[in-house]
Amino acid sequence: MQTITLIPGDGIGPEVVGSARAILEAAGADVVFEEAVAGMRAEQQSGTPLPRPVFDSIARTRVALKGPTQTPFGGSYGVPIERTGTGGTVEKRTHPSVTIALRKELGLFVNVRPIKTYPGVPSRYENIDLVIFRENTEDLYTGNERMVDADTAEAIKTITRGATERVARFAFDYCRRLQRRRLTIGHKSNVLKMTDGLFLKTAQELAHLYPEIQTDARVVDALCMELVVKPESFDGLLLPNLYGDIISDLCAGLVGGLGLAPGANIGTDCAMFEAVHGSAPDIAGQDIANPMAMILSAVMMLRYIGQPKVADRIEQAMADVLREKHTVTRDLGGNAGTKAMTAAIIDKLK
Repeated sequence: MQTITLIPGDGIGPEVVGSARAILEAAGADVVFEEAVAGMRAEQQSGTPLPRPVFDSIARTRVALKGPTQTPFGGSYGVPIERTGTGGTVEKRTHPSVTIALRKELGLFVNVRPIKTYPGVPSRYENIDLVIFRENTEDLYTGNERMVDADTAEAIKTITRGATERVARFAFDYCRRLQRRRLTIGHKSNVLKMTDGLFLKTAQELAHLYPEIQTDARVVDALCMELVVKPESFDGLLLPNLYGDIISDLCAGLVGGLGLAPGANIGTDCAMFEAVHGSAPDIAGQDIANPMAMILSAVMMLRYIGQPKVADRIEQAMADVLREKHTVTRDLGGNAGTKAMTAAIIDKLK
């Protein structure tokens, strides 16, 4: 029995997380849940959007299933963190958002985003099946920025050989394990010769250890163009943090939108699975949110913890509901609510 830290999140988070939980339980997943509160609700209750009990829970379970959490845009808002460091000293740090804070503090160095077309889902493309590997810990996402003066702001972009080797090795190992045959490295080293140049060179140096995987590279703007012209030609994408964030959302649009996009943040001995869409507070509580991304994130989690048969059953049940189109949410071309779509998937599991 695997204990999972369950973070409902904000906005539509509790609804879609509740859907995923109900489906896992109906499918007979060998899991129990330990709920932890993070996000705006946690800030209202305890004065911080990411209180210590969240970290304590994940330290015990090593696996989390997280709903979307809300972070305001702009301003000086940050997520303050207090962690016990070496020697028992309390270290205080601030991160741009709850999700980035969890990635950094838990050492979740790679973000994995499967992008796949499903029959029955409205989309401009067919036969897309690729995986994005996004480096999660550095690049501009460190939040190392400052005001130079009242009219000038700057941010520091950091790329290291160690972090790049770590994410590249993960991507190559993943492709080898799942028999994916091509990995494309995205970069902008024609301009950013030192930072993106180091990312590209480091990843290419590892490629010779994986001769069965075709490795190539694309300048990131050309990669975006190719993705909207012939996305079915790609198999795996390895990207620095910022490009990975942008391109993973672009690719979600290729298959129907963020409502279909699951995600995993994986570290050496810990992982967090989350839908990549936002908290959508404007539709919260209306029973209209698409739970598919959250369900697929839970499917990824089941495979990670060694329950692939249950994961396959859930994905097949969801695919059957999508194909029939009778009981799907409005963004998927139907008129069903979140609860009705969840119930339809559960019916397919019986």
